[in-house]
Amino acid sequence: MLEITESCIVVPNEETPKHRLWLSNLDVFAPRDHAPTLYLYKPNGDPNFFSVDTLKKALSKVLVTFYPLAGRLVLDGDGRPEVDCNAEGVLFSVARAACTVEGFGDFRPSPVLRQLLVPSVTGPERSSILMLFQLTYFECGGVCLGCAMHHSVTDGVSGLHFINAWSEIARCGSAITTVPPFLDRTVLRARSPPTVMFDHIEYTCDQLYCKYVPLEEMGQACETAILTISKDQLNALKRGLNGDRNLSTFKAVGVHIWHTACKARELADEEDTRLHLTADARARLKPVLPMAYLGNAILRTSAHLRVGDLVSKPFESGVAKIVEAVNNLDDEHIRSLVDLLEIHKSNKEKVPASRALKMVDFHLVSWLALPIYEADFGWGKPWFMGRACMRYVGQAYLMRGGAGNSGGVSAAVAFESENMVRFKEIFYQDLDSYASEVQGGV
Repeated sequence: MLEITESCIVVPNEETPKHRLWLSNLDVFAPRDHAPTLYLYKPNGDPNFFSVDTLKKALSKVLVTFYPLAGRLVLDGDGRPEVDCNAEGVLFSVARAACTVEGFGDFRPSPVLRQLLVPSVTGPERSSILMLFQLTYFECGGVCLGCAMHHSVTDGVSGLHFINAWSEIARCGSAITTVPPFLDRTVLRARSPPTVMFDHIEYTCDQLYCKYVPLEEMGQACETAILTISKDQLNALKRGLNGDRNLSTFKAVGVHIWHTACKARELADEEDTRLHLTADARARLKPVLPMAYLGNAILRTSAHLRVGDLVSKPFESGVAKIVEAVNNLDDEHIRSLVDLLEIHKSNKEKVPASRALKMVDFHLVSWLALPIYEADFGWGKPWFMGRACMRYVGQAYLMRGGAGNSGGVSAAVAFESENMVRFKEIFYQDLDSYASEVQGGV
């Protein structure tokens, strides 16, 4: 179905600094794996559509300013990961698919999708490479760009910054990007002495989690789906159940997914449920960390409620808890977390980065504010961008709507197979009920 026709290493086209790059505690305790994403592009009639030569030349240029990403992940004398900025380059492969985009099937996240369209990172010769790309051509002329970017060095914000800088250079033919990366990670050093002011239970409480099993090993126990919310449905949802609120998209959709998960699982009212959330620390720190910061600046928090309170009053109890959890993430809270991770490091302990959630909880990652559809390499913006596979059961990535869903949003969801049909039914039934409530109140 798919054949790799070319595979090479692309290096910076100019001399770059050679040194070891220190990684912050937020880097070290991030999942030590490659985040798999993909971009899908429709043909525009250009005979040079997604020219391999153009992409490789632009990649070699952007690696000059983003030179740490052309290095290798290594361990220092104490076993702490760091980046050897040695300019050894990134992997770039080209593949041909013996089918059309439509014939390929559903692009919902899955281990099969990741295996076919994103470069493999297994084996010692690839696991230390920080970025790997695969350009796949379909028979219909469509193209997929599959990306594997190491999470120890980039988060979603910095990963997208790189992709969009690469596309800018390819599109404009320029030598450098207009927004270079901010490379100083020492702004996230721990204080001396470390001062922990908060509990940070999302990082320290083992009782919140259960044994982590990769989704590819779960087989039929997990199912994924991409659920769309139209512009009209979103507007009704943001009005709230009584039509008298003006919620943000994140709060409205977040609480909707959370209480849908509880209802689909048929949890008892007296049970406790927790919504895990990720937040970007850049604008929350003092002084503010530049958006161009190249590294991990995201952290986890959570909202906690009784199931009965959430299900009966999602737009009161649920939203209030989400607001409380997010608002608590100020500079002092973030510095406290960095110090906590420093203490764990000093004691040779490890806070697990990848832990599975209990079946009463859910993990929501918001990409709503991220520029996921700006990667125009000169042939137009992508019509779809998303995760190639998911990490947990009971997780969703929330994204702005792509082509065909302008003004709406979509959620890539991983859920227990036994409950997925009920999840989908409740998800859309409740959306319809909110719309009816709003119309009835007009």
